[in-house]
Amino acid sequence: MDVDLSAFHFLRPWWLLGLLAAALAWGVGRGDRVAAGRGNRIAPALLPYLLVRTPGSRGPRPIDALAALLAVGSLAAAGPAWQRDQPDFLDNVAPLIVAVALGPSMDGADVPPSRLEAAKHLVRDLAARRAGAKTGLIAYAGSSHLVLPPTDDTHLLDLFAQALASDLIGPQGRDAAGAIALAAQVLAAERAGGTLLLLTDGADASQFGAVRQRAQQAEDLQVLVMAVGQTGLDQAALRGLASAAGAPLGSLTRSPDDLDWISLHAQQHFQAVQDVRSGAIHWRDAGYWLCWPLALLALLAVRRGWNVGWTAAVLLAVSLGAPADTRANPLADAFLTADQQGRLAFEQGHYDAAAQRFQDPYWKGRAAYQAGDYPTALAAFSKVDSAEGRFYVGNTQTRLRQYDAALAAYDQALALAPGWDAAVMNRGIVQRLLASMTQEAQGDAAERPDQTIADQSARQGQKAAAPVAQAASEEQWLNNLTLSPARFLRGRFAVEDAATHSTANSAMDSATKAPTNAAGVRP
Repeated sequence: MDVDLSAFHFLRPWWLLGLLAAALAWGVGRGDRVAAGRGNRIAPALLPYLLVRTPGSRGPRPIDALAALLAVGSLAAAGPAWQRDQPDFLDNVAPLIVAVALGPSMDGADVPPSRLEAAKHLVRDLAARRAGAKTGLIAYAGSSHLVLPPTDDTHLLDLFAQALASDLIGPQGRDAAGAIALAAQVLAAERAGGTLLLLTDGADASQFGAVRQRAQQAEDLQVLVMAVGQTGLDQAALRGLASAAGAPLGSLTRSPDDLDWISLHAQQHFQAVQDVRSGAIHWRDAGYWLCWPLALLALLAVRRGWNVGWTAAVLLAVSLGAPADTRANPLADAFLTADQQGRLAFEQGHYDAAAQRFQDPYWKGRAAYQAGDYPTALAAFSKVDSAEGRFYVGNTQTRLRQYDAALAAYDQALALAPGWDAAVMNRGIVQRLLASMTQEAQGDAAERPDQTIADQSARQGQKAAAPVAQAASEEQWLNNLTLSPARFLRGRFAVEDAATHSTANSAMDSATKAPTNAAGVRP
């Protein structure tokens, strides 16, 4: 455990006045002993031989124990602190987007098996290291495209990361400025200090001005640059890119140091942004560690010949005032809150137990969702009055096949966080799923026109079979969606590039056709 002594302070310093009471008690006891020695007329040399030693008359006296209890108790109550009060499971929640440069040079084999494959492995390892945190993915070459918005689904992230190929984007180049602008737009919805990691083997010097401008405009965004490659890299261009983006420059070494470097920078930036937004830093109270010496002093006070009636009275009062609630694990209850116990169970994959322990509705919903208990998850997420809560309500409603309710929940999330890519993407998936099922239902109706008249039992049978048909349709649609991620991305990137090119041409045509005045100047 690292101890930053420069941050050592007391949370409640007024309790240190108890040290004065301890010093006063010790001084009074010492004064009584000195006065007892001076109050008799026996010669000091004979006094030790005339005193009768009884049990408890040697060593410290009750007043000394009381002084020590007051001193240690005052220090504990004052709240010594030197660490931030942050649960361990929040260490890796900093949002991160990895932007992977694509192009022929990324097929270089100086980093086996290739530069691109090494970058993919880094994305996979990074997602595993940051389990529970959100990680997004961007691909860029001559243009920049969002592959996946920030998600904590490591399997989905790895699926799309492995689909990346050097020829996935048509326009060639290194659009780092576009990647920064896109990441800033995506991370703005997270409302937290996010980090963009550029994995590239080169840079375009003509873009440095745009890179500097985009990086300065991106609020609460930190940029990291990691060079991918060992030989033939344009070191000057990479240093220029890092300088323009105001970013630290690292090199991919295929060792755990890469993950440590990225995670440390991301977490430090995230914590700095959170401190600025919260306005106050919460510190961990370490005074409870002094309970052990306090207990030892209390045990030492139980000696024959000492008047400890007041100690028994205090202990009796504490025991009578203690809550009678007992749970299965009293040791965990003594040191961990219910939410911390739930998080431990969540990290171990015991989602049912985690859902029972969590008091926080968001995490209770997450645990129930992972356990497949969607009704409980829906009830918990419904209590989270935020864009993220509405978003997970939509996800849960989708699992419950309540697609109209899911659309409404996504609309609420987008009303609270306009342009949130994750909500936009999931809403689009549900909307296309509904359209697909509607089209299928219309096709089935067209194939059986002679069944327009049916008895009540037939209608009931048809209604009972409807959820099965919807489930089959959803499963088939999802299978088609994930059949070829590379082909899906290539098609989507081509459409986005065509739309961007069309918009640019329209703007150019409008400027060309604008009317001119007598001086030949367009207004």
